Amino acid sequence: MTSQPISTNPQLLEPADLILPLGSEDLLIQVTASNTFAHMHIEGAVLIEPAQLCCGIPPAVGKLPDPRALQQTLAGIGYRPDRRVIAYDDEGGGWAGKLLWVMDAIGHRDWAYLNGGLHAWAGSGRPLSSGEFRVSALSSVPPLVINRRVIADIDDVLAAIEAPNQIILDVRSREEYLGVRSGSARAGHIPGAVNLDWELLKDPNRDWRLRDSLAEDLASLGIDRTMQVITHCQTHHRSGLAYLVGRLLGLDIRAYQGSWAEWGNDPDLPIE
Repeated sequence: MTSQPISTNPQLLEPADLILPLGSEDLLIQVTASNTFAHMHIEGAVLIEPAQLCCGIPPAVGKLPDPRALQQTLAGIGYRPDRRVIAYDDEGGGWAGKLLWVMDAIGHRDWAYLNGGLHAWAGSGRPLSSGEFRVSALSSVPPLVINRRVIADIDDVLAAIEAPNQIILDVRSREEYLGVRSGSARAGHIPGAVNLDWELLKDPNRDWRLRDSLAEDLASLGIDRTMQVITHCQTHHRSGLAYLVGRLLGLDIRAYQGSWAEWGNDPDLPIE
């Protein structure tokens, strides 16, 4: 079974699809550092900083934040469950994808990704605003219920190693995958994992939009809609983009939230 072309997915927006000023039903979220937002952002966007999407607890700093902290973050940007979330960043989708994984994890499925983010927006000649993000009022966000269906942990990955219908997608660099360098105590990769550097998911010649060939690129690694996919990187930042790509292609995909930061620091877990 082949995946749908990524460019036809209605959850993938181009700059021309975004009409300003935004209607009240859309929540446009820029996921960057605050100084980047102050320098440039799309009119009407709100800010979530990357650290707000991570628990920050070593070694697996990229795991989902505590639901109460996440609830506070969402309240500070005017989130409501009935609003469509549109995410973008300044790096071609890593942090935006992490945010959209968080949206799936809280059961919010009405979302879209602005293809290429700030680079594509500016490259299309669309206007940029400046100024710091200030919270004007807090919304009332109901208690969050976590959907474990999109989250993989150690036991899930161990089970996937031997499962014929599951595959592990490592989107770290080739050097990290081969064990030439590592951000953890041990170097190498999860047994059986396939590797596709996250940089190869985006096209620098098209303002960091997603590559048109992604369905074919993943199929060459044995990844299609017949497989259950678990993706990871070092801290589940780069794999935010892989998760997003998988969702846009209609794959059955989860993110291993502990990623290599957890796996590579646990001497009891198998590596190659």
